[in-house]
Amino acid sequence: MEPRVGYVVSVSMTLSAIAINCSLKPSGAASSTDRLLGEIGQELSKLGITMPTIRAVDHDIKPGVTSDEGPGDAWPELRKRILAADILVLGTPIWLGQPSSVAKRVLERMDAFLSETDDKGRMPSFGKVAIVAVVGNEDGAHHVHAELFQALNDVGFTLAACAGTYWVGEAMGKKDYMDLADTPETTGGTTVMAARCAAHLAGLLNGQAYPGKA
Repeated sequence: MEPRVGYVVSVSMTLSAIAINCSLKPSGAASSTDRLLGEIGQELSKLGITMPTIRAVDHDIKPGVTSDEGPGDAWPELRKRILAADILVLGTPIWLGQPSSVAKRVLERMDAFLSETDDKGRMPSFGKVAIVAVVGNEDGAHHVHAELFQALNDVGFTLAACAGTYWVGEAMGKKDYMDLADTPETTGGTTVMAARCAAHLAGLLNGQAYPGKA
């Protein structure tokens, strides 16, 4: 294991992460998003941080903007797991130049955080760090990052420097990220930076919470 010094406040501090794969494909189906999330997880593991991955479409996340949309809603349990982690890694493919509908559903459910503040005005996501991972066959990664960064910040997550990593293939091409024999150097380097910056920031926030309102 590589030294954690420089990436967390204290070697005795234990940080955790969780990844949400917003692919349209259920578990068992090959996913380029899953590959990129796995590479982030590998980098975080070098810092002593575990990162399980949830395939969102495996769960019945009801439409709505509250934290519990009634019988059969899988979101309340997923919400607990997200808020229990120090780092949220949100992964999505690009569809029609936008984040997947699954990613939008996840973000819509987080809208409830806006009305779930404590006595200092802090949402339950305050102090949690977010990373975004994007894959696609054509351009659009910067646009998707911008949409997700704005939404995640709106619902209380903090973005570190270099908070996103991505890969897009040739325009109108057929090759997916999961088909590549090797990880491109630029994507790999960006993934390392995203993981390390997020771990560093999560350690700082874990040691000192945001003050909120007086």
